[in-house]
Amino acid sequence: MALRAGGAAGRLAGRLALLLPLLLALLAVGAVNGSSAKAAEPLGGRAEPGLNATVSAEVEFGVCTVTCGIGIREVLLTSGCPGTEAKCIVRVEECRGPVDCGWGIPISEGLACVKMPCIYIPPENRFKYVWKMLIPNKTAHILPNDSAIMEVCRDTHSITFQCETQENGNIIASVKYTVYATTETETKKSRRIETGQSRRITTDAILVFVLLTGVIVTVGVIFAMILMILHWAVVKSIWESKSGQDNQDKKLANKSSLRNME
Repeated sequence: MALRAGGAAGRLAGRLALLLPLLLALLAVGAVNGSSAKAAEPLGGRAEPGLNATVSAEVEFGVCTVTCGIGIREVLLTSGCPGTEAKCIVRVEECRGPVDCGWGIPISEGLACVKMPCIYIPPENRFKYVWKMLIPNKTAHILPNDSAIMEVCRDTHSITFQCETQENGNIIASVKYTVYATTETETKKSRRIETGQSRRITTDAILVFVLLTGVIVTVGVIFAMILMILHWAVVKSIWESKSGQDNQDKKLANKSSLRNME
């Protein structure tokens, strides 16, 4: 019995030894197929139809409200609008242009003080405003004022100011202003007054000339009519004599033409 058991165990071990390479090969093939299937599957998992589908829409951007700094523009939908509208507004978004806006115009300017605005869009407290005094051949002097609008009174000499609008440490707009001195303002005002007065004088002279010319022509026409009325008999005789001379000339011309025909 012991010999039979030993022989059966030996035969079983031999069969297992023959089947072991086959099992290892099958396991390797399965691992390769599984890895390839995982590689083919997208990272976000299997894509189910309809879940990640996006509606394609044609949009058009309107004109920005500014040519520099920061402004707003409309986003228009050119298809799929309600009713018979060809375009409809989807939203309003920010738009930006070049940072340097050059020289600005004060919102109010008097003989004593000037109010100058920075460039921004509401809300005003969203941005940081840095005012600088520009000095020729020197480093700009940063002013303590951090408001969007600064009021400056005139000095004895002209001063140039610059406002930088910043967001998250980045400059998005910059504008400069020149505040002229009091004497220069008075000089400019006097020049404007003189220019206005000279233009007014020139206009008045032209009007007087036209008026005088019209009066002279009218008087001349009236005088000629009065002479014609007073000497109507003479005028009538001259007119009749001229008409008679024309008739005689016509008769002579007709007679000459008849003779030529004969």
